[in-house]
Amino acid sequence: MNLRLALLWAALAAVLPAGVRAETVDIREWPVPWEDSRPRDPFVAADGRVWFVGQRGDYVANLDPESGEFNRYDLDPGTGPHNLIVDDDNRIWYAGNRAAHIGLLDPATARTTRIAMPDDDARDPHTLTFDGRGNIWFTVQGGNFVGRLSMADQAVQLIQVPTPRARPYGIVTNANGIPWAVEFGSHKLIRIDPETMQLEEIALPDEDARPRRLVVTSDGKVYWADYARGHLGRYDPDAGTFEEWPLPGGADSRPYGMAVDRHDRVWVVETGVSPNRFVGFDTGEARFFSITEIPSGAGAVRHMDYYEPTGEVWFGTDANTIGRARVH
Repeated sequence: MNLRLALLWAALAAVLPAGVRAETVDIREWPVPWEDSRPRDPFVAADGRVWFVGQRGDYVANLDPESGEFNRYDLDPGTGPHNLIVDDDNRIWYAGNRAAHIGLLDPATARTTRIAMPDDDARDPHTLTFDGRGNIWFTVQGGNFVGRLSMADQAVQLIQVPTPRARPYGIVTNANGIPWAVEFGSHKLIRIDPETMQLEEIALPDEDARPRRLVVTSDGKVYWADYARGHLGRYDPDAGTFEEWPLPGGADSRPYGMAVDRHDRVWVVETGVSPNRFVGFDTGEARFFSITEIPSGAGAVRHMDYYEPTGEVWFGTDANTIGRARVH
C-alpha cells in the first residue's frame, strides 16, 4: 500500500464507525479545450447539457456529456463571470463578477443582456440561485450585499449586510423560497424574509469559523462547510441548535464546493489536500460514509450542482476540467 492510500484509510478510520468500509463514487472528468480558463460552477439544463463559465476566459460554455462536444459563447473582456444558472426557458443567467452586472444569455441568438447593479458599491455579483417564485437571489461579496433580481422585469433590490466586510458568499433557497447565505468574512449565517426583505444574521458558536458554501436539506436544516477549521456544520432553525463534525482531512481540509442529493446526503470537496477529495456525509446517521479522490487532482472545486434526474453531482476544477460524480 502506498503512502497516500495509507493516509487516506487512516483518515477514514478516524471518522467511520468500527467495521464500516467507506464507499467510493464514480468520477469522470472532461478536459476543457480552453487552457487555464478556470471553468467553474456548472449547471445542468433540462436537455442534459452542462453549462459553465470560464472565469479567467470571459466566456459561457456548455458540454454535451454524450458526445464530449463543447460550445462557447464569448463575453466582453473583463467580465470575469463567476457563476451561472439556467432557467426553464434555457436562458443562461451569469454573474459578471468583475464588471458589476448580472448577464442574461439567450443561446438561440447568442444575444447577451447586461443588468447593472443599482448601487456602485455592488461591484462584484458573486453567486446566483433561483427561488422558485420568479426571482434570482445573489450575493455581492466585496460590496457586502445580498440581492434579489426579478426575472420578469429585471428589477434589482439590494440588502446591505450589517456586519462590515462580511463577504457574503454561498447562497441557496429552501423549499419555501427562503434565502440562506453564509458570511465568509465572518462566522455567521444569513436568513432573509422574502416578504419583508429583512435580513437576519445567525452567529455560529465558534468565532473562528469561516463558512464558505452551504446547502439545505428537505427537513429545512442548514449545512455549511467551514473552510477555516475543516468542519461540516449543521444548524436546525426550528430548534436553534448547532452541531458539527470534523472532516476526514482534518483542520487543513479546506472544504469548499457543496451539494445535497435526493437522499439528503451532503457532498463536499476537501480542497486543502492534493488530490482534492469528494466526501459524502449521511445526514440521517450523522456520519461520513464516502471519500473519493478526484482524478485530475482538481486544484480546487468551488461550487457544485446536483442534477436529480440522473443522480449526478457536477463540478468544475482549477485543473481545467468539468467533472461528474455519480451518486445516484
